[in-house]
Amino acid sequence: MDKQIKTKFNLIAIVCIIIFCFAITPITLQNDTFYTIKIGEYILNNGIDMTQDPFSIHEIPYTYPHWLYDVGIYLIYQAGGMTGIYISTVILACILGITVYLTNKKIVKNELVSFLLTLGVMYILTGFVAARAQLVTFILFALGLYFIEQFLETKKKRYAVGLIIIPIIIANVHLAVWPFYFVIFLPYIAEYLIVLLSDSHLFYKAQRKYYKDKMKKLENKKASEEEIRKLQEKIDLMNKKFEESLEKQEQRRKNPYKIKMERKSATKWLIVIMLICLLTGLLTPLGDTPYTYLVKTMQGNTTKSISEHLPMVLIENQSTLTILVIVLAILIFTDTKIRLKDFFMLGGLTVLALMSRRQLSMLTLIGVYSINRLICDLFNKYDPEGTLKFMKKITSGFGAVITILLVILVSIVEYRPKAGNSYVNEASYPVQAVQWLKENINTDEMRLYNEYNYGSYILFQDVKVFIDSRADLYTPEFNGDKNKDVFTDALQTASVSKYYEDTFDKYEITHLLIPSNTKVNMFISRDENYKELYKDDHFIIYERLNK
Repeated sequence: MDKQIKTKFNLIAIVCIIIFCFAITPITLQNDTFYTIKIGEYILNNGIDMTQDPFSIHEIPYTYPHWLYDVGIYLIYQAGGMTGIYISTVILACILGITVYLTNKKIVKNELVSFLLTLGVMYILTGFVAARAQLVTFILFALGLYFIEQFLETKKKRYAVGLIIIPIIIANVHLAVWPFYFVIFLPYIAEYLIVLLSDSHLFYKAQRKYYKDKMKKLENKKASEEEIRKLQEKIDLMNKKFEESLEKQEQRRKNPYKIKMERKSATKWLIVIMLICLLTGLLTPLGDTPYTYLVKTMQGNTTKSISEHLPMVLIENQSTLTILVIVLAILIFTDTKIRLKDFFMLGGLTVLALMSRRQLSMLTLIGVYSINRLICDLFNKYDPEGTLKFMKKITSGFGAVITILLVILVSIVEYRPKAGNSYVNEASYPVQAVQWLKENINTDEMRLYNEYNYGSYILFQDVKVFIDSRADLYTPEFNGDKNKDVFTDALQTASVSKYYEDTFDKYEITHLLIPSNTKVNMFISRDENYKELYKDDHFIIYERLNK
């Protein structure tokens, strides 16, 4: 009977997750998607050449950090256009939601809590659901954690193979996050090493060796029986205390105050698997880029200037605050214990999220397993049959209809604001301006200045750009020239903290395509050296007369 209920509930849960994931998927494409399409096309036509970027006016190399995803997106675009990309994003979002649900319920063995938490995870990840490589790597990270849990429980080789295959895919699909794959191994290894150290009893072994050596010395110098007897008493007392400490340690393990520790023998093989995975970064056509990309990124200034890389202010992020409050409330106000690996996982991911807003996705996606365990432990302690009773109500005919209708209602609320959106937002991207430019200017001889946020669309329209959202490409750490910091020059020019003429002279700019409401345009519009060629509701094109 319980099996039938769970099967029915799984079906209802998956239907609801698909509906919700469809609703949260944006229709309007993000700027990264535009350059992704063009890079995929370029790779298929020309291969991977990391010596020269073909899409900007600068002579700088490009590393193709998600080349396999770029190729895949271009093939989808070639087959189905923007609609094809939108459909593929919906499908990937649904796969992610279903993966999070299935892996949670298999690890924690509670369908109801897993379903509710999955909806919460997908809601928090709404801002990360887009036609970008991260959507694929989210799925891979969720599977990676599941494989770790299953390998430690069953020691089956297929999970070890899966753990090795995943970083190979990540290194080719989205190598910027490849190093973070190893983060999910660390809590398990840290717990194992701590328990191993605790069970090694180094202090007792050192004492035993000391007394053993002392006993030998006494025997060698033929000490009195009284001296030997006193030393033996000390040894016996030491052994007795050690046995008592072993009993207390075992009791603490069985009934800890707050933190539970487990020693799983398969963890030593998990360490070996992780070391093998460290070599998978070589299985790409990009050389050593998986090992150097993150280091170069952290050395550059893009992380201090791009919103998603900035530190997170906890009070301004209700999602993270809610997660932490739930965890702390369970630990402080109930008798629920937390596993040491979960403590490390949640603590480490929280630190990463506070360091960079982008890592909120990792805290949500990976941290949900630890939170799920806490909540299920709470239910198992205080109401072990409660979730099953609730599932029976949901799987009844009336309950199923009500549940699906509630999810549909919430999904409609999420979907309505974007219902009339187009694939390309003309307020954000210079659709008409670029079309005019291509029809009236020889773009092959032009050196265009544009700002960061819409450069990818210009690139998508086969016009070489000054800058686009491939931020790292334009920094000295990647182009190898300390005097060529295009990223900083672009930001300072756009914010008018640098005289625009200095930038335009440096890069020999001939034309400008800028938004009409920018600070730069306030000055350019009054400068006789610039001739207005085109203007629409959002963008202006200028020709620079004295180049």
